[in-house]
Amino acid sequence: SAYPRPRATAAAAAQLETRCGWLSNPTPANVWLYDKDGEWTIGVQGGYQLESDWDWPEFKRGQWVETNGSHGYGCACMRLRVDKESGHVLEIESTRARPLSACRKDRALNKWKGKL
Repeated sequence: SAYPRPRATAAAAAQLETRCGWLSNPTPANVWLYDKDGEWTIGVQGGYQLESDWDWPEFKRGQWVETNGSHGYGCACMRLRVDKESGHVLEIESTRARPLSACRKDRALNKWKGKL
């Protein structure tokens, strides 16, 4: 054809993957997932926000640490797509809460203690 085909961007080509780590929600509209590979932005107040709705993990008693009213952090696994260049989460397919001990025992997550 006479028209060039649009190229798939790296973000569009990103595959769904499971990432586990600290899900941090320190203040309204600010949400990150910190895993062994990095800091993944789900939402920043006044900045990037994942546009699609997604289900928050169902944290049981003792699985969510409140640091600011009901805001805080917990340990979770999320099936999602990320843009590795920007660090933005593009889509969240599913989430599941994990015991805090699962993240606390993971040495690869120790570097995030100051962010929680």
